[in-house]
Amino acid sequence: MIGVYGGTFNPVHYGHLRTALEVRECFELDDLKMIPCRVPAHRGEPDVSAEHRLRMLELAVAGTPGLSVDRRELDRPGPSYMVDTLQSLAAELPGSGLVLFVGADAFTGLEGWHRWRDLFDYAHIVVMARPGFQPSVLGDFMRARLAARRDELRDARAGKLFFQAVTLLDIAATQIRRIVADGTNPRFLLPDAVLAYIQQHQLYRASSTSTET
Repeated sequence: MIGVYGGTFNPVHYGHLRTALEVRECFELDDLKMIPCRVPAHRGEPDVSAEHRLRMLELAVAGTPGLSVDRRELDRPGPSYMVDTLQSLAAELPGSGLVLFVGADAFTGLEGWHRWRDLFDYAHIVVMARPGFQPSVLGDFMRARLAARRDELRDARAGKLFFQAVTLLDIAATQIRRIVADGTNPRFLLPDAVLAYIQQHQLYRASSTSTET
């Protein structure tokens, strides 16, 4: 199975990377593709260029088996709709099941995503949540797709919903941007290679207060 983990990654930090590593190992994925979006569909355009965010992500996962960076959303014009990304991956990898990993907050707003029901045509969806997390009442569409066990995702190429407990570190990209803008040190919140890149290119010196993660 191939995993898909999207985000603005502005910048990528240990919160992203720890959950990425855990789900790759837990689901025994052949690869987990971390996909930076060019233009978030429900947010303003990030204050740092797509190429900078891509490069930071590449530095962060370098040397980590099973984690890779995919730039397809950066090369596609218009808003970065996940359904388009999954459709292109499914066509490119017809022999592999796809698993889309989303956070609990993103899942809460999933029904507002572009063609959200079609996501299940191309992938399973796994919600990464804190241990003991209980989803709000699921509608019939979601409930019919709910898997009780992780191994059910291997029985079909797409269409299942599963909730997976992961270690969620209390780190936010907003917090890191604010620390950098204030002239203090964000070390130990993100990889040293990413911090060095931020310093080299003088990123986030006039950081916004948006809530991109």
